[in-house]
Amino acid sequence: MASTRIKNLDRTIQDLTVGPNHVIQRPNDLSLPSRPENEAGPGLDDSEPPPEQTLTGKQEHYLKRELISGQVVYEISELASTTALQRFGAPFRSEFGEVAPVDSDLPLLRYIFVHHVRNFPFLDQAREKEFWQDKLQVFLESFAGKHISSSEDRLEETKRRKLAMKAQKLVELMMVSGIPTASGYEERIRFSEIEVVDRGANEQGLLVNAPEGNSINGWDVNVAGVRTTSVKRTVRYHQHAEFLIRVKQAGKPDIYVGRRYGEFSKLHKRLRTELPGKVLAPLPRKNKSHTTSTFLGVGGDDDASSVSSVSTQNTQATGPDESSSFRHLMGTGHSRSVSAQSRSPRASVDLTSEKVVLYREDQRVSLRAFLRTFLQNPQIAESKAMQEFLTGHPVRLNEEEMNDIEKRKTMDEKRIEEQKRFYEIARERARELDIYMERFRRDIVERNGLTKLFKEIKDKEKIADLSVEYQKFAEWLRIEVAATIYHIFLAEDNSPELLAQAKRIHSMIPYAALKQVIRFANPAAVMSGVLDLFLAQPFGTRSLAQRIFGLALNDGIKSFQKSIDSLVLKIDDPILCEKLKRFCNANEDTKNKIRSEAVAEDIDLIVAILRSENFAPDLTPQQIGTVFNAFVAWNNAVDNIDEEMKQGAQLFAYLKQLLKMYTRQRDKAQMLSVIEEPVTLYLFRDLFTIFYEPLVRVYKSANVYSSVTDFASFADDMFSVLTTAQRQDVSADPNQTVQSFIDLCARHQDNFYKFVHEVHIHDNGLFTQLMGWLEGILEFLRHGPKGGKLDMNALFQGAVDVGSINKQTAIAEINALIKWQGERKKWHQDKTRQKMAVDSTSSRNGGPTPPGSATFRSSDFGLNEADVADMQDEDDSDEDEADEQDDADPIAGERKRRAKQADRLRRTAGEPVKPDVTELVGLKEGFLAMLRMVLAD
Repeated sequence: MASTRIKNLDRTIQDLTVGPNHVIQRPNDLSLPSRPENEAGPGLDDSEPPPEQTLTGKQEHYLKRELISGQVVYEISELASTTALQRFGAPFRSEFGEVAPVDSDLPLLRYIFVHHVRNFPFLDQAREKEFWQDKLQVFLESFAGKHISSSEDRLEETKRRKLAMKAQKLVELMMVSGIPTASGYEERIRFSEIEVVDRGANEQGLLVNAPEGNSINGWDVNVAGVRTTSVKRTVRYHQHAEFLIRVKQAGKPDIYVGRRYGEFSKLHKRLRTELPGKVLAPLPRKNKSHTTSTFLGVGGDDDASSVSSVSTQNTQATGPDESSSFRHLMGTGHSRSVSAQSRSPRASVDLTSEKVVLYREDQRVSLRAFLRTFLQNPQIAESKAMQEFLTGHPVRLNEEEMNDIEKRKTMDEKRIEEQKRFYEIARERARELDIYMERFRRDIVERNGLTKLFKEIKDKEKIADLSVEYQKFAEWLRIEVAATIYHIFLAEDNSPELLAQAKRIHSMIPYAALKQVIRFANPAAVMSGVLDLFLAQPFGTRSLAQRIFGLALNDGIKSFQKSIDSLVLKIDDPILCEKLKRFCNANEDTKNKIRSEAVAEDIDLIVAILRSENFAPDLTPQQIGTVFNAFVAWNNAVDNIDEEMKQGAQLFAYLKQLLKMYTRQRDKAQMLSVIEEPVTLYLFRDLFTIFYEPLVRVYKSANVYSSVTDFASFADDMFSVLTTAQRQDVSADPNQTVQSFIDLCARHQDNFYKFVHEVHIHDNGLFTQLMGWLEGILEFLRHGPKGGKLDMNALFQGAVDVGSINKQTAIAEINALIKWQGERKKWHQDKTRQKMAVDSTSSRNGGPTPPGSATFRSSDFGLNEADVADMQDEDDSDEDEADEQDDADPIAGERKRRAKQADRLRRTAGEPVKPDVTELVGLKEGFLAMLRMVLAD
């Protein structure tokens, strides 16, 4: 049973208890202290505007949203202009003097900057002229003037493009939710039925560790068993472990392949060669430990749900020979000894059961995690190396091997069951704190709630001195941290690898020496000296930092030049190459003109460049014919796999590669020029002074060095608890396991609280400023700007009166937008249902979400939940795979790009198309003036 809450029209809260087949509502008299959502009352007809209003509540909201969205798109795109900051307003300078807020060309971004960026703690001390104008503005205008290539130039999503899209959606969400309308009737689209969708939940749950039913990019793989093979070398036979991989693809029978550890290593190397530049997860270290089990073949008891909370810290450990083999029976890396000699009071298994040794069990599960992690990436899943690894040389299994696979499958299922029991018990413990967490939530979301919390931490020296709600929050936090430690180090397939790495790193850190260095050293002076060393420019020469960055960038430029020289030789036509180079070095106006021609005539950019008269010399008729034939062959070769046609298309493929190399080489050169500008060094030094020095002062006065010993003690204790949990009996009481991790957190919570308390009382008001800054954002989201509200009715009626828009046409366009938003919501809802139906096995195998995950909701902080849902829907529509890597075969790369576009079209098939908006454009000028007035404070 899961519990959530919904908000009724009368502003009350109702609990929902969601069972397998029903929803139960429980009345609750709690109400939220948030800004009214301006929702239409139940007695109003959506089709008619309220009294004395021109627009209905929905028409108001979606007109406001459309106009704000258009303004956000304009302002984000304008940031690429070299004159954007001059039109921004204070603190940036302009040729015409200071731009007043009511005259700012970018009112939305100006408001966010003035109220939520400039007054950020640290930055509020920056001087207007010395920092904002003479350094940051000069740097940003210089960077904008370099015209670094865009996504369209490189035929791929650049990081700047993705960042701009995210920023656009966040600004739109903030402004649509934060700026209210004046009428009080603003309303979003609502569905009458109750929809309980936990968007934050992990849909796969524990399925990622399940032996079967986890299809990833067309592959369902499981390292199902391990067998021993003998290989003769010189004289003797040597035994090796061979991992049996079950491979399943849609429409094909299951096959098994046998792979040794060395073959996994070869796969890793082949993928590095086949996909250069791709970041690959590391191969798990070789682990020869075994697992000994008496659980297999023994029936468990029915008392698994015991409510005992006795600590398990003194559970009897196994002998030294067995400790390494009992590592994987409870969650990956949580190998519990399944000995029948458990000290659990519920253990009642047959003591005559035979021990079963599972050979290389830890290694098997870590390699399964390794394979499934790789298959998450579509490029790796489709790679030739992966195809051959998973399908080459299948094997037939004998009866003994099949028995081994069944035993390991049973062990996998038992692990998942134990993990689910752990989460259920942890969630039950957290549920006991629900009433206190609700009070805590209300305290936080009320005005100055964060400031009150940190004042309490500053005033009280111990957790025991805190108020009851805060003490219960600390108790809830212990459960959260305990569940997180369990999940990371015991419950995942790659947990043994993570735990081993953590232990190695912990053993290598000299905590005592580190403590003394931190205690007696002056980090501010050290860092200042290091900064002087790297940024000094003796006799006006380049600094050491400039030389280091320049060396790296020059290496990139030289690498591109080698590729360029190779392609020029293959093309064997200097005139074609020179025209492409001149295009890359041309001014932006010329480039944009040629790009527009290519789009307008639906031709490739290469063709538009080579035929252009802007770049001398002109092509001869023979060269024009050669390029045209290569272009035709290119299109045919991309659309049809034909070796003969592919040869003819090779010239065009080389030309496309050459243009990309020229573009990237120019980008590197432009970045090098930015690095070598003096203002870059000055800006870096100022940022260091602004952010680093105040933190160092706090760290020094708070005696942070004493926390080094506390952290070392916590790490030692944590690894001890993890080792004990690994060795526990599978039939041991899961309540004891949960309690052991909660006890771990309880033993060290006072040290952590002491660290936070000491930092806070010596922060010179830094935390108070930070909380005030956060609450300033929340105040805007809950209550809107101080300059007033948007009167959408007056805006609309005024535009009608002066003839800027036709009333009937404009109303029709607004209604079309509302209809489109409703249909779009329904489409996304249907897609979500379909996905949940396809992943139905995940809901059966999936684990519950962590306790307390739904404690806070977006509406608590002023963000309307419907607006947040809309943004998430847009993210679902715009989701993209990883950037395409440079392909050795340009034709294959173009096929992938087109296949990606086709897949995006397929995923969005049936998605309602946004209607054309032409009449509402007449409202933009008046809306911009009103927006400036509202945001001018």
